[in-house]
Amino acid sequence: MTKIVILTGAGISAESGLGTFRDVGGLWTRYDLNEVATPEGFVRNPALVHEFYNARRRNCLESTPNAAHHALARLEKDYPGEVRIVTQNVDDLHERAGSRAVWHMHGTLSGALCAACGHRWPAPREMRAQDRCPACTAAATRPDIVWFGEMPYHMEDIWDALRAADLFVAIGTSGNVYPAAAFVQDAARAGAGTLELNLEPSDTVTDFDAARHGPASILVPEWVEEMLSAG
Repeated sequence: MTKIVILTGAGISAESGLGTFRDVGGLWTRYDLNEVATPEGFVRNPALVHEFYNARRRNCLESTPNAAHHALARLEKDYPGEVRIVTQNVDDLHERAGSRAVWHMHGTLSGALCAACGHRWPAPREMRAQDRCPACTAAATRPDIVWFGEMPYHMEDIWDALRAADLFVAIGTSGNVYPAAAFVQDAARAGAGTLELNLEPSDTVTDFDAARHGPASILVPEWVEEMLSAG
C-alpha cells in the first residue's frame, strides 16, 4: 500500500485569513516572540501570553478551511493508499475540512495544558492567567502549544512515518524551522519521492525531487486530482 506523508505549514492556512510570521503588520509583528512564545515568557507574564493566544484563537475560530484543506481531506478519504498529515499549524482547519489522520507537532489552539501537572483539556475561547487546572487546581493553565525551546509532539511517530513513506509532500512551509526542515532529507534517504508545493521556493527547495509554486488553494487541489486520477 502506497504511503504518503504530507507536511503542512502556515502557507496552507494563510488563504483562510490566518497570518504567517512574515506578514507585515500582522499579529506576530505586534508582540515580542520571546515574551509570548517561550516558557520563560509565560513565567514572566502569563497574562500577556494568554492575550496573544486568545487573539490567535479568535482568529482561528472566525476562519474557515480553504480549497487546499478540503482537497487533502478528499485525498485521505478517497486515495487507495495511506495518507498522513503532519502539520506545523496550531489551527484546526484540517480537521474542520474532514481530515482525521493529523499530527499537530506544535500543539493546538483548541487545547489547554497545566504547566504544573501536565493535564490536558479543551481550551475555552478565552483563557486567563488565573484559570485553574481541573485536575490539580493549580493556577498554571497555559495553551497546549509547543513554544520555542520545547520538544515538538509526536516526533517518534513522525520519524517512523517518514521512513516508511513512498512520497513526502511539503505544502506551505518555509523550510527554515527544524526539525521539520529536515523531514525532506530524512524521507529521501529512506527512498521516498519528494515534492514541494509552496507559494515561492522554500529554503530547502533544492532537496526536493520536484517543486510547484503558487497559491496552495490552486496547487493542492490540482495535485490531489492528479493523485486520485492516477491511483
